[in-house]
Amino acid sequence: MPLGLGNIFNGLFKQYGHTVIFLLRFVDSAMLMTAAWLANYFWLHEYTINKDYRIVIALGLLATIIFFEMGQVYRPWRNDTMRGETARIVRAWVFAIVTVISIVTLIRLHFWFGSSYRWIITWWGLGLLFVLTARSLLSLLLKWLRSRGWSQGRIILVGLNQMAIAVSQQLNHSSWAGLQVIGYVDDRTQNRGLAGDFLLPQLGKMEDLAAIVTREAIDEVWIAFPDEALAERAQYQLRHVPVSIRLVIDCFALKQSKFLSLNTVAGIPTLDFSVSPLHGINGYIKSFVDRLFALILLILISPLLSLIAIGVKLSSKGPVFYRQERIGWNNQAFTMLKFRSMPVNTEAKTGAVWAKSGENRATRFGGFLRKTSLDELPQLINVLKGDMSLVGPRPERPDFVEVFKDQIPNYMKKHMVKAGITGWAQVNGWRGDTDLNQRIEHDLYYIQHWSVWFDLEIALRTVLTGFINKNAY
Repeated sequence: MPLGLGNIFNGLFKQYGHTVIFLLRFVDSAMLMTAAWLANYFWLHEYTINKDYRIVIALGLLATIIFFEMGQVYRPWRNDTMRGETARIVRAWVFAIVTVISIVTLIRLHFWFGSSYRWIITWWGLGLLFVLTARSLLSLLLKWLRSRGWSQGRIILVGLNQMAIAVSQQLNHSSWAGLQVIGYVDDRTQNRGLAGDFLLPQLGKMEDLAAIVTREAIDEVWIAFPDEALAERAQYQLRHVPVSIRLVIDCFALKQSKFLSLNTVAGIPTLDFSVSPLHGINGYIKSFVDRLFALILLILISPLLSLIAIGVKLSSKGPVFYRQERIGWNNQAFTMLKFRSMPVNTEAKTGAVWAKSGENRATRFGGFLRKTSLDELPQLINVLKGDMSLVGPRPERPDFVEVFKDQIPNYMKKHMVKAGITGWAQVNGWRGDTDLNQRIEHDLYYIQHWSVWFDLEIALRTVLTGFINKNAY
């Protein structure tokens, strides 16, 4: 390729590298369409796709767009690895196909007779294979081009600290990322860039900044030292040079707290210390998913609920449900339902008592319900009412909350989301009479890292391992 043409393409890659993300959307759609056509030809031996299958393909592509966006599949590859991308693609594509199957099953049951189910399974497998293959090839191509200098953005640092050295190491050891730190300028002592075997050269002092940028063909200047006077001085030095200027945020300082995160609100950058993840669209998504699955589960397990209700009535006199006041979202009290496991008025004399190993207040059938966590199933009604969520921190009684809030740091922050039937603490074994500090730490981790996928992981782990636990009594 002629040198001039190569420079043109290299410039386009530099300026419009993010267009790769838009290209991926078309590539993914093309791969899924190709997979659908091959599945159609393989099972139906037809070159054209009939109307019913076209509807299914359209639903599949729409669901893919939605779940790929929700799963953050489309993001710049400069900041990610193919392994992380693969996990998000597999997860999003599974949910897209399950959604399509659910919709078609509800609307057109007869569609699945014959070879239809084999067709959609083949489409799912081929679609996943084609999408992953196309992305892998594109990733390898970008890596090959960037390792040979294509789309290499040249960076110079102003000032030096721990974060700047870490950034330099990361970028210079990842040639495929398309960013390269050439060196730094600083008025302080020479060779401050030494970190183990890594040496970042000092190219000069602040007064030389403009000349260095021009001489080294620098694309961006990153101000790494958190000093307002230094930043203003760098801007002044570069006032006649058309170069991008960025401020490096010292993430090492931010990571001193596990509960700090960077965010943007209405275009305003914020540092979040304690924020509920369920504001805005997230809250509506979680509420919809909770109530939908609660309704489905109540319908599916209604025979089991009836049998348990009969067992409760036969075990001792009294109502089937045990109603107990708990504290939930925004510190609001609500009435939580459980299958009654103790004789009526057991706590009339003792008041609220923390359940411990070896206690014998429960009936024989009630003890079985507690040990298997079946006594918690009526809380699906609380979820349907909107009092609780399927996944979230477990709620406590008001008496215990008043005690714990002064004993355990950040205890009340668990009420920034709805209480759940199961939670991150419970699937990790922190339930019953266990360390409350560990339980709260897990609850706060859940709030900090909440996502629809995290909820699904916790729900799946609950189904597989969470019902029977040594700490359930």
